[in-house]
Amino acid sequence: MSESQKARARCVRASCLAPLLAGAVLVPVAGAEAAEQAPQADGATTTTTTTTTTVSGGDSRLDTITVEGNRLYEMLPSEQTGGYSVDAATVGTKIPASLRDIPQSISVVTRDAIEDQNFDTLDQMAKRTPGMRVLTNDDGRSSIYSRGYEYNEYNIDGLPAPMSSITGSVPSLAPFDRVEIMRGPSGLFNSTSEMGGIVNLVRKRPTYDFQGHVTGRYGNYGQRYIESDIAGPISSDGSIRGRLVVDSTDNDGFVDRNDNQRSNVYGALDIDLDPDTTLALAFLRQHKDIQVNNGLPTDANGDLVDFRRSKSFGADWNAFNSQSNDWIAELTHRFDSGAYGRVAARYSNRNADYNYAFAGGALDENGSTTAAGIGSVVDEDSVSFDASYSQPFQTFGNVSEFVVGSDYKRYDTEQETGRTRSLTNGPVDADAFGDIRYVDILGAARRSGRGYASSDDTLEEYGLYSRLTFRPLQDLALIGGGRISHYDVEYHDRVADTERTRSDEAFTPYAGLVYDLDAHHSLYASYSQVFNPQSDVDIGGDIIEPREGDQYEAGIKGSYFNGDLNARLSAFRLYDENRAAAPANGANNYVVPIGEIRIQGAELELIGSVTDQWDVIAGYTYLDTKVETASTARGDGTFLLMPENTVNLWTQYSFEGGRLDGVHIGGGVTAMDSFSGFAEPQVEAPGYAVVDAMIGYDFTSQLKGSLNFNNIFDREYYSRVGSTNTFNFYGEPANVVAEMRYDF
Repeated sequence: MSESQKARARCVRASCLAPLLAGAVLVPVAGAEAAEQAPQADGATTTTTTTTTTVSGGDSRLDTITVEGNRLYEMLPSEQTGGYSVDAATVGTKIPASLRDIPQSISVVTRDAIEDQNFDTLDQMAKRTPGMRVLTNDDGRSSIYSRGYEYNEYNIDGLPAPMSSITGSVPSLAPFDRVEIMRGPSGLFNSTSEMGGIVNLVRKRPTYDFQGHVTGRYGNYGQRYIESDIAGPISSDGSIRGRLVVDSTDNDGFVDRNDNQRSNVYGALDIDLDPDTTLALAFLRQHKDIQVNNGLPTDANGDLVDFRRSKSFGADWNAFNSQSNDWIAELTHRFDSGAYGRVAARYSNRNADYNYAFAGGALDENGSTTAAGIGSVVDEDSVSFDASYSQPFQTFGNVSEFVVGSDYKRYDTEQETGRTRSLTNGPVDADAFGDIRYVDILGAARRSGRGYASSDDTLEEYGLYSRLTFRPLQDLALIGGGRISHYDVEYHDRVADTERTRSDEAFTPYAGLVYDLDAHHSLYASYSQVFNPQSDVDIGGDIIEPREGDQYEAGIKGSYFNGDLNARLSAFRLYDENRAAAPANGANNYVVPIGEIRIQGAELELIGSVTDQWDVIAGYTYLDTKVETASTARGDGTFLLMPENTVNLWTQYSFEGGRLDGVHIGGGVTAMDSFSGFAEPQVEAPGYAVVDAMIGYDFTSQLKGSLNFNNIFDREYYSRVGSTNTFNFYGEPANVVAEMRYDF
């Protein structure tokens, strides 16, 4: 970071942007020239400046100018401020709010934290992020969980689109400045989402000054990565700015026949229509070409087999291809009153096709198993739109703020799938899977009708929302809000030629409070809700009611060293009701909405910078799950995959001055206790702890290099288990990744 960038970063952290905020109100007063600053709420700042104006007759009048606005709208990106901390987040709040002022569990992973640990995809990052659990698959195809539930969407600047492992829509991180993570339901702004929370990716934006870098990386197992990132003004006055990020990854993987190639192109324009109005346009294309690995089988008793870690139960022709395109448009305006308006839209188009073989059952006494297969084509289109208006205002000498808005989203998915339990005439030896003859699994299913499914479904939702942060006292913020939603669900089974539809309205409330104990600590509590439409039918053939989730959370947050280090201790309880459950009579042609789950736990987290040279991410998660009423015969076994105790730690230190000037060292631990698979017989995996390390050196102010050592003690462990035939994955063996970066 340049000296000018550092100065701007210090300015923002010291709130020196407050006098620049939009809006002025003239109030006659008497007194000498002075300046005062009122307390902040959700980042809102009121600056009062007294000036003297000379009028006819030699008299003078003192006027007070009051400027109101949310300074956090002016916060710099994390790539410029540096370190592991940021001032605020927008996830789950719609308007920027300091982390202490959000009464839920929020984490922000900055650009420095992403780069120090060589995270290329969201699932790689989630593996080492406190409070998150990743069910391992190929990078970019894993399932990401929090508090027992999978994240089924990811937002780009607050605009959602579906995310799933089966479609490979887990995003790469090169186009993004930081990742904001909310744990637990947030139905106020994402009402038809999952119970686990929201992931919001904040885009890298064009810059007023020219900047750029090239990064190259090489590691064990043929890992090759290259990235180019260029940004700067396009017009001479800087009113039009652009950014282009291009990256490519090619990784052979430590498992045989498991190549993983990914490439991304991101382009963005910011256009200042006037000093207070900006139009932003962006395009992101992500492509994946993967030779699929679906995990290892167990023996007939569900016991894990001592395979070599490179062992593959996949054919040479296993393939997964996907491409996604995102178009984003955003118009923002700062009003003279200090208000802020935003209208934004995102269109996403995803296509995926895959055809691969995997173990169809447990190993027999001869070390053989059947070869199963799946082939599919998926087309997914989504549109999301959001319009919001926020306004700070004074109450009882304090600053409050409200936001009102409306949003819309529509998800359309078409999918054809073919499945087979046996690709061969008999069992296949464990060492012969690579030689299985090619089969077009979807094509064969189309022709025979066996194992064939074809469907399209649509989720459409309109919503009106409002949220108020009210400060009756300087140290107390009362937060309340509500959302009215109308949704339509349509499901068409093209094989049976049947359709299911459901339309309904729902009100989603939200409540919270934050009490500042002192300058560094705040107590908080909140109640949040969410609902999730389902496509299963009841005994009458109608789509059943949505699942409903409620969460109660309380805790204490801390902010230290001028906000550079954030801490949180929280406890939560979450209820999930109306999950589609099999009826007691054993019928398989309809369901009943009786599934109930109670999840409770606690989290401890520390993220940020202890000093200008020392950064840290640390967290502990405790999770206790109780299935009150199972929704399937397997007993909602996904929750067995969630360990009860998880620990994450990463820290990095940069030396300045002396013989070690320019040296960076880092290290971390990821640990969890035992967990189980989701089917009978249950597959059990022991707990593990993996240690990583990093060393880097700044050769010049522009050229930097680093070595990342992953699993330095070469711990052999299973990162995920599933059933007797599949989804049992070894963790990555010891490996080293070298990186060079040049900034210009």
